[in-house]
Amino acid sequence: MPTTTSAGYLVRRLAEAPTVPCPCGQSTRLLTQADVPACNFHITFIQDSVKHYHKECTEVYYILQGRGKMELHDDVIDVEPGMLVYIEPHTPHRLWSEEGVRTIIFGTPAMKPEDEYFPT
Repeated sequence: MPTTTSAGYLVRRLAEAPTVPCPCGQSTRLLTQADVPACNFHITFIQDSVKHYHKECTEVYYILQGRGKMELHDDVIDVEPGMLVYIEPHTPHRLWSEEGVRTIIFGTPAMKPEDEYFPT
């Protein structure tokens, strides 16, 4: 069954969502700014993301599978399944893992492509 939208709601199955390359890895985008401006919901497989930040979007990472390291500003933390990481705007971050990490990334307001910045 395809994506269903109606006044006040949207329904989409994981199999219907596009998987696209992104600076983080491979991202299955169940909900994007093109769908609704309020938030985004991606399931992303990350092995070595590019360090970046957002000026508008607050992100929440929920680690589903895998273990790795996440850099937040100049701090490095270990990440593992069941862990949640809340990232405010203007916080440079990246995640890396030899085995790869599968994570839910929820953002609000929905991330716009032009709200992704790469510090030098």
